[in-house]
Amino acid sequence: MERIEVETMRILLTNDDGVFAPGLRALRKELMKLGEVTVVAPALEQSGVAHTITLLNPVVVKQVADDDGSILGWSVEGSPADSVKLAICELMERPPDLIVSGINSGANAGINVLYSGTVAAAIEGAFFKITSVAVSLELSERFDYPTAARRARTVIERILVIKPADGSLFNVNIPAHSRGEAKGVKVVPMGLGRHGEGFERRQDPRGRTYYWLTYTPPREVPGPETDVTALADGYVTVSPLHFDMTRHDLLQDVAGWDWTG
Repeated sequence: MERIEVETMRILLTNDDGVFAPGLRALRKELMKLGEVTVVAPALEQSGVAHTITLLNPVVVKQVADDDGSILGWSVEGSPADSVKLAICELMERPPDLIVSGINSGANAGINVLYSGTVAAAIEGAFFKITSVAVSLELSERFDYPTAARRARTVIERILVIKPADGSLFNVNIPAHSRGEAKGVKVVPMGLGRHGEGFERRQDPRGRTYYWLTYTPPREVPGPETDVTALADGYVTVSPLHFDMTRHDLLQDVAGWDWTG
């Protein structure tokens, strides 16, 4: 009887916390149960860089070792989006079947999605028509990355079973383990409530003024449940996203405006 070879799933793992971040290491261990994992991630933390790409400087890349001396992956002196581009175009023999970004240290829910380097890396993967998942863990005094990684893997497994269309993009947020066991999984939209924006004014030892951005949780507007509210209630949240920013509902109306003036 002829033996049928089953091709191993190729997974690209990246993040915005840096190639040596504990969240990435924990998620790598879990994803290795699903397939062959290639790590390509920023050399340094890139939180809040959104979809920055490097245009005016060279991007230095080198292989880095894990604690046991084995190859961990590729370190990129650039952004999360740079890392994904380089992985697909240069570093991997073939494009991955799945891209996972995380685990981020802190939730990426609500408008944080727009600032997040973690989510941007997943968006970059979706550009290439590859199913991509961003994973973040709610802020806590102690991050339990192994538990979060196991929860993330189960969500990713369900996504793979469903076999969504190529280029599907998902944002996953996991509640802090200190809350206890997650209540379940909720599929919810991205919240649109604004953060409490502000800056703390300070002076350095030389008398120069500088500002430190302050943070308060998003102020939710009344309406349907969102990733922000469901996460606060102790649920793992899954939000399908897309990067098409066109207001398709307004195209016909705006096209009818008088543009001759």
